[in-house]
Amino acid sequence: MNSRTVFPMIETDVDLCVVGGGIAGTAAAIAAARKGLSVVLMQDRPVLGGNASSEIRVHICGADRHNHFKHLRETGILEEWRMENLYRNPNKNFSIWDTILYESAMAESNLTLLLNCTCLDVEMNGEHILSVTGWQSTTQTWHRVKARIFADCSGDAVLAPLTGALYRMGREARHEYNESIAPLEADAHTMGMTLLFQAREYDTPQPFEALPWAYTYPECSDLPYGADGHRWAEMGYWWLELGGESDSIHDTEELRHELLRVVYGVWDHLKNHCPHRGERSHWAIDWIQFLPGKRESRRYIGRHVLTQNEITAEGRFDDIIAYGGWSMDDHHPAGFQAAALGAPATIFHPAPSPYGIPYGVIVSKNINNLMFAGRNASCTHAAMSSTRVMGTCFSMGQALGSAAAIAVRENIPPADVSGHMRELQQTLLQDDCYLPWVQQELPVLTLNAALSATQGNPEPVRDGWNRTIGTDDHAWLANPGDMLTYTFTAPQHVHTVHLVLDSALQRNAAMSCLQADDQLTAPPPELPRRFALQGLRDGIWIDLYLTHNHHQRLLVLPVDQWLQGVRFRLDETWGGLPSRVFQFSVW
Repeated sequence: MNSRTVFPMIETDVDLCVVGGGIAGTAAAIAAARKGLSVVLMQDRPVLGGNASSEIRVHICGADRHNHFKHLRETGILEEWRMENLYRNPNKNFSIWDTILYESAMAESNLTLLLNCTCLDVEMNGEHILSVTGWQSTTQTWHRVKARIFADCSGDAVLAPLTGALYRMGREARHEYNESIAPLEADAHTMGMTLLFQAREYDTPQPFEALPWAYTYPECSDLPYGADGHRWAEMGYWWLELGGESDSIHDTEELRHELLRVVYGVWDHLKNHCPHRGERSHWAIDWIQFLPGKRESRRYIGRHVLTQNEITAEGRFDDIIAYGGWSMDDHHPAGFQAAALGAPATIFHPAPSPYGIPYGVIVSKNINNLMFAGRNASCTHAAMSSTRVMGTCFSMGQALGSAAAIAVRENIPPADVSGHMRELQQTLLQDDCYLPWVQQELPVLTLNAALSATQGNPEPVRDGWNRTIGTDDHAWLANPGDMLTYTFTAPQHVHTVHLVLDSALQRNAAMSCLQADDQLTAPPPELPRRFALQGLRDGIWIDLYLTHNHHQRLLVLPVDQWLQGVRFRLDETWGGLPSRVFQFSVW
């Protein structure tokens, strides 16, 4: 019997189908749904978040490089998730984080979420995708999704071999793009995959008996970085990595078994062989990662291929739609075994923070309705060693969703959105996605209104730069009781009021089991907790919005009233002062 006839088939027709629900794909789907598109998000796992989910538990890195580069954290939808997580998840529980991502997707009425659904087939018409078909294992149901635009955010670029989209796997030769960190000859090597572990300390001794099928490492020198690599032994190690010399897609199951042998061998070393094993006598394994966290596999070839030299030149593209800032962190293909070769497990090649990413890296070169975001975006291996981190993948994902909305509205292929670049950039800025060197354009109503404050200079709240850049705050500094007021010469129809508040981009908002304890575990102290937005109508100030436990950076408040003025009053923060208001605008 044919499984397509035995099991039910559900057909859906939408504007955008996103395959892959990692950080990039989830952001793309939500961004598009919020712009009015009907969206299907097809994810082959039971949770969203990819490498950041409870199944893998990798912290989200980005241009701030664990807060070494101040004020460069990615905002937009990712900051929305992070602030919600800080509010609800002080213990850094990854199941709560999963729930926050799940709720965020489920809250969008235009978004249909297909979890546990693996994309297996496509239907093509020349260079145009008509539909994708996925198998949902939990319901034993086929799902065929027709869409105007398809976005591959699956990491492994599953749509590439199914559609005939151009892609590459492995490292380019140095001469191809004149990249100094590329190998002399092209090869099929990639960065590997990792299995992490977590351990917990108990009140009593916790013996560990070595597993007979695991590897044995009697000496510290048997491990990458030797004894210097033993810090944070309770948190697992990124260098528990293999697969770069294998096929990082088709050999995954074999590599997972090898990695388990390595992980348990390393834990045996820490418990039974290390000279410092006494310090861990009360520690026991609490969690082992069984789904390998991948760094690299297929990379699409898009309308533009981002290179090492473009990153080092800061990526000042006219069509910038995202940004990165992580170093070009190129892991040795041998991974864990690189130590035996006398090679470093990774080399952190310099990269500026920030650098720009152009629109062409998320649009297929040869499939006219295919887009992509995440580690499979159109970059050389060298450039991808930086863009692969999840904060940067997110940045591309939200841009993809916003661009797809323009393409659907204008009835044009994604490539032609390049002719609407100013609108796309301004849309991203309005949604609080930072684009280096691109200033937000604020409405005439905001720019022409009289602006006053109870103290300080209020003008930065309408200068179009919504974060601290260098030494310039681009903000009005407020204390409880301070007010910021717009007044109009005549009543004006106010559609919305926008606020960009202080979520402390200079602090560490990651949720990591692999970092020191400088991470926030509650909403940032500088963030306003209680404030009021008021409107002046018939000479009387009326309340438009009052909040008592506010915990978000961006607020877009629908108003739809004729008003003579609008004002903001800060009542209380989450504990820190002063609090910065980066934007207060009236639309």
